Amino acid sequence: MLPILAALALTLTVSPALAGENERVPPVTHAATLKECGECHMAFQPALLPAESWSRIMDGLRDHFGDDAGLPDDVAADIRAYLVGHAGRGDGRLMRITEQRWFEREHRFRDDVRKNPDIRSKANCEACHRDAARGRYEDD
Repeated sequence: MLPILAALALTLTVSPALAGENERVPPVTHAATLKECGECHMAFQPALLPAESWSRIMDGLRDHFGDDAGLPDDVAADIRAYLVGHAGRGDGRLMRITEQRWFEREHRFRDDVRKNPDIRSKANCEACHRDAARGRYEDD
């Protein structure tokens, strides 16, 4: 019984779908993910999407939300293994973190927020969460 309770406690601390007010997810520690993904945007933590979503994203790197983010096969396979192996929970049909139910429940943006030149996008986590890159999403 104790191992089951320990596993449940761990799930509750790392799953964004179940996280409490002081949300934290494990930071990205994978060098290739930090380098390749972090060149264009914050390297999002794998726990923010389910494995199916990460697989779909990695399958579509040549058209990555309108940009060509193609990578050599070995690098892409390495990043895929990291993302899928550390994935969280959510709706695998959705490829955007900002469309996940847990995200929408936590973020009710006013219409003018995205017009702010310091924010511009719901995916710009660091605009509101200064420690987002370290996996800390407490309300700042």
